Amino acid sequence: MGTQPSYEIQGRTVTLPCEVRDASSGTAVYAVSAREAQRLVPEAFEVLEPTPGTTQLSLLMVDYRDNDLGDYDEVGIVFFVKPRGAADERAGTYIHQLPVNQGFTCEAGCRIWGFPKSVQEIDVEYAPSSATCRLVMEGRHVFTLTVPRGGRDETPDSASTGYTLIDGVPHASSFIRGGRGEQTRPGGEGVRLELGDHPLAEDLRKLGLPKDPILSNWCEHMRGSFGPSTPL
Repeated sequence: MGTQPSYEIQGRTVTLPCEVRDASSGTAVYAVSAREAQRLVPEAFEVLEPTPGTTQLSLLMVDYRDNDLGDYDEVGIVFFVKPRGAADERAGTYIHQLPVNQGFTCEAGCRIWGFPKSVQEIDVEYAPSSATCRLVMEGRHVFTLTVPRGGRDETPDSASTGYTLIDGVPHASSFIRGGRGEQTRPGGEGVRLELGDHPLAEDLRKLGLPKDPILSNWCEHMRGSFGPSTPL
């Protein structure tokens, strides 16, 4: 058996796969302009179009409680893509922005996987039936997202592919995810999105937000693991 890849980050050793043992996550998925989305995605990838001219955008919040990279909050702006010219079967995700509120996970994510992480101000508040995340970057409000909370479903572990650039070279990595206390709700009931005045909020407006999402998802206890990143 080969040696597992490892990295030295701020005096700590991170060995892959990186394990997520417990986290809460909330997601809202929107139908947006494929043309506007492609402007935010590197040339190496092309957005998927479930219907002509339209692609999907996910806004997500994650509260990591037990994770090899620490206890931290994260916000993601994610598009569904494939390598340019590839078959649809190679569909995966491309993360446009991935703000976090801790420095260690920021450096680890950038160096190991090429994730576009940056340390920003993230506030997560819980109510009995909802969770709200407010993202502030460079002192300016980007967005505040509220998603409905709750669910009883158990989700088996499943693998997906994430695409990134490392030093300009397209890479792919595998993420395995499962959870309990999960529920997916069609439509926008209970979802609220407020955009701020940061330039990233303007990018979201050009995509057509705010509007009702296609669906929302909440997982009270998410688990998963991140594998190594390999060049395409």
